[in-house]
Amino acid sequence: MSRVAKKPVALAKGVELNVQSDAISVKGPKGTLSIAKPAGIEIKIEDGNALLLPNDASLVPLTGTLRAIVANMVHGVSTGFERKLELVGVGYRAAMQGKDLSLSLGFSHPVVYAAPEGITITTPTQTEILVAGADKQLVGEVAAKIRGYRPPEPYKGKGVKYSDETIIRKEAKKA
Repeated sequence: MSRVAKKPVALAKGVELNVQSDAISVKGPKGTLSIAKPAGIEIKIEDGNALLLPNDASLVPLTGTLRAIVANMVHGVSTGFERKLELVGVGYRAAMQGKDLSLSLGFSHPVVYAAPEGITITTPTQTEILVAGADKQLVGEVAAKIRGYRPPEPYKGKGVKYSDETIIRKEAKKA
């Protein structure tokens, strides 16, 4: 059996895991997340841990995937996830306008991004963007969408990049 699927999910303090016949929901201080429950996988909750058990040997890979998703949901509703973006370039700025993020990225117009439900976007400085939320997948998707407006280019390194991202620079063409 998958090593990931065998490992129990530790439920943090103040986190509730509810299992229905067709859905799994996790409720905690940062919000509520739910996912459809695949048929053939049983979830047992005992001693503050959730254990996922497949009914069939062919469901073992799916059990490992579901275990990782449930663990991310538990971590999200208790602690939350965040991605930090940096703007590199002269005149590149980010500012919040209510719940919308306004970006000056060298275009003739400002780029305005409306944050989806459950996502908090903050700008500690004009060149930093912090995307936070309970849903790991949604936080990553929003950060990737913002980065996609002006991805970093390899010659000067200008653009929107993740804070831990390394840009591999190219040498300019010689005459």
